[in-house]
Amino acid sequence: MSENWLWESDALLAALGGRAHGALPGGVTGLSIDTRTLKAGDAFFAIKGDRFDGHNYLTAARSAGASVFVVAQSKLPALGKVLGSLIVVDDVLAALGRLASASRARSKAKIVAVTGSVGKTTTKEALRHALEASGPVHASAASFNNHWGVPLSLARMPADARYGVFEIGMNHPGEIRPLVKLVRPHAAIVTLIAPAHLGFFRDLDEIAVAKGEIFEGVVEGGTAILNADDPYHLPLAEMARQAGVNDIKLFGENAEANYRLADFQPMPGGARMRANIAGEDVDVDLPTMGRHIAQNLLAVLGTASVFGADVAATAAALSSWRAGKGRGARHHITLADGRRFELIDESYNANPASMRAAIAVLGASNPKGNGRRIAVLGDMLELGDGGPAMHAELAEPLEAAKAERVYMLGEAMKALDDALDGRLPCEWHQSFSELETSLIGQVRDGDVLMVKASNSIGLSKIVDRLTAASSSEPSDPAAASRPSQGQ
Repeated sequence: MSENWLWESDALLAALGGRAHGALPGGVTGLSIDTRTLKAGDAFFAIKGDRFDGHNYLTAARSAGASVFVVAQSKLPALGKVLGSLIVVDDVLAALGRLASASRARSKAKIVAVTGSVGKTTTKEALRHALEASGPVHASAASFNNHWGVPLSLARMPADARYGVFEIGMNHPGEIRPLVKLVRPHAAIVTLIAPAHLGFFRDLDEIAVAKGEIFEGVVEGGTAILNADDPYHLPLAEMARQAGVNDIKLFGENAEANYRLADFQPMPGGARMRANIAGEDVDVDLPTMGRHIAQNLLAVLGTASVFGADVAATAAALSSWRAGKGRGARHHITLADGRRFELIDESYNANPASMRAAIAVLGASNPKGNGRRIAVLGDMLELGDGGPAMHAELAEPLEAAKAERVYMLGEAMKALDDALDGRLPCEWHQSFSELETSLIGQVRDGDVLMVKASNSIGLSKIVDRLTAASSSEPSDPAAASRPSQGQ
């Protein structure tokens, strides 16, 4: 057996429940559903998605170095002259799920699953980084948290991983349940219940019930790790008990928390937090002023404690961790005409809770000289009928943060523009280009800009253009991993 094989071919074939068509190699070194990121030696799974069918990309997969192609029986007659090692299955996505189950069955890793309305990916990435201080970690890539991302991530877990970290998301009720039953975590984290995807739910109570599905897959003797500062931690705890999870741990600033934020001090370029983790005090130097980040890191430290990992080593590792692109990275921008200002990149998605947290980060910033705190905000999507009111309610946190100018983009942000009328200098734009032109024309030395919106609004383009135009290096470089969707 090659020590570099993720799966031996015999085990792969058996787990998929397929049949070989042509000679198979001894094994595969990875798994892929995307020809853009496929590496030589990978098995390519020809999944049929909403917009793409992987069977149309077999030639591209072969050119990229795929060693095995997993294809559907119904597609075999149409493949014609496609040459290579095939594994033929009834349904490619279903077969990937079977492989994920086999991966979980062979693993001796401690597994944690993360869900919540806000902070899932950030918490997952912090867990990936911090647990490496105690052993090999496998974690889902990017935001691979749906019906294909979770099984793919689980099937990719090496047999010798000591820890597995999986993000599980949802847009509708019933989506978490089958995924967590694949993952079967030893610990399940719920970061926060907040108005995200509210357009698909009647209210926050329904969102909490859907998130609570995560407890249904927790293994016997496992742990639920809940946010003590979230009013929904009590009903979530009851859902956990009903699912058979009796070990309930809390994180947050609440005095009842098992993993408690004892102190938080903003500092130039970041912050220092002191956490009490099951009675043990640890300090972490953070590269962000975001208190919400510190709160989620309590869950990371708590997971280390639950898993018997070295909590002090975990805390030390967190001091070198950086949140991903669009999640609080700070850039010192110098334009060609000499203007210098700070840019806080919070552009990765938005809902009312994460928007308020980002505005608080802006409020904690320190403009230089005659600089101003400037918020650049775009629509928060999928909020349902309550969307206009939720946008308008951002006026209060903007005032509390002492924002001195607000730029807004999108139809939903018109409600905030109306609410700010006469209270703060502001501009509302329907056109991205108009907003960009006005903003860049008016930004001045010493300003601090914070950018945030739902992804599809496209405000991240402002961040990309300003950083590309700048002659300065980012003060907090972030890992820029592009999620690969479809083909």
